[in-house]
Amino acid sequence: MTMRRLGLLLAGLLALLAMPVRAETPEPAERQIMVMLRLAPPHLRAGPDYGGGYGDDAAQGGRTRIAARLARAHGLTLEQNWPMPMLGVDCFIMTVRDARSTQDAADAVAKDPAVAWSEPVALYEAQAAASHDDALFAAQPAARAWQLEALHGRLTGRGVPVAVIDSGVDAAHPDLAGQVALSRNFAPGAAAAEAHGTAVAGVIAARAGNKVGIAGVAPGARILALRACWQRGERTVCDSLSLAKAIQFAIERKAPVINMSLAGPPGRLLATLLRMGLDKGLTVVAAYDPVLADGGFPASLPGVIAVTDKDGSGGARSVYSAPGRDIPAPQPGGRWSLVDGSSFSAAHVSGLFALMREGRATRLRLASSRPDGGVIDICATFGVEGCGATGSAR
Repeated sequence: MTMRRLGLLLAGLLALLAMPVRAETPEPAERQIMVMLRLAPPHLRAGPDYGGGYGDDAAQGGRTRIAARLARAHGLTLEQNWPMPMLGVDCFIMTVRDARSTQDAADAVAKDPAVAWSEPVALYEAQAAASHDDALFAAQPAARAWQLEALHGRLTGRGVPVAVIDSGVDAAHPDLAGQVALSRNFAPGAAAAEAHGTAVAGVIAARAGNKVGIAGVAPGARILALRACWQRGERTVCDSLSLAKAIQFAIERKAPVINMSLAGPPGRLLATLLRMGLDKGLTVVAAYDPVLADGGFPASLPGVIAVTDKDGSGGARSVYSAPGRDIPAPQPGGRWSLVDGSSFSAAHVSGLFALMREGRATRLRLASSRPDGGVIDICATFGVEGCGATGSAR
């Protein structure tokens, strides 16, 4: 059987097996704000297993009383808090009950001297297009364009942790069994295996050589499945508080690569956390959304690797192109489907950085077709001998 016929057969199987996945949709957080109260220096300690509690009861109680006072004074409802010792703040969540905008409410609360800063809880969305059911789109693009077989003869990303901050990952999927080092749920609602997170994790680190499904870009990597997003119908959405919790966890675990296949508005809390991770030498990869200003956040943050599924410039910033169309990927329940979008382009690039981390590259740098990004050149990036094609977003 020729490779072309085998590819067409695979496409037919994918189309038959692809089915929509339903998950419980939690209540949105559009009417909430985050109020940061400063911590005293003695409480700035947190270990890898930190889960939200810290310090003595008196200090915690004092901050809670301040937060309750602020909520009463500004007509808000105090909901919960999440300490962030690495930033020196305790984040209190409050709901705006009246018709004010959340930005107006946050600005008003921020004027109190006890408040470090306040900002609305923002929403972010995964950058995935609808799955493609056409039986002609069978091949795994990176297998050819990125010379994966040659790369995997040298590097597989063995043992490199990659934090996937996304919706839930199906760790029992045949292509992900044994690939997920840990799973944590930071999103509202019960943990679930969801389509977007499972596909992203599979593109990065699906098992190779198991006679089913696909091979991830870094099949030796290990996924930290950090659920900060959830399915809302056919969309995958996240809020800034859930993302902040997951980013903090990834930094505490020293995950060398953080994948964020999503885009939304800029936020001070998320930017502060991500800058901290970048300063520690972590690599952050994000999906670029051309509809949003500067490609959306976190792709717009200096130091973050912005990735698109299209050939083209990102304007004033560097944007890399990687495969992101007609991508075979695992789906919950032991299925596969074809997916599209810069979410999966970003996942490809996170896999590349896992390969670089295994190889202990002295410079974590992508070679590409332009000084400001463009199509990634795998041959130049990894020095693959006999490599005759460069990676492209097809």
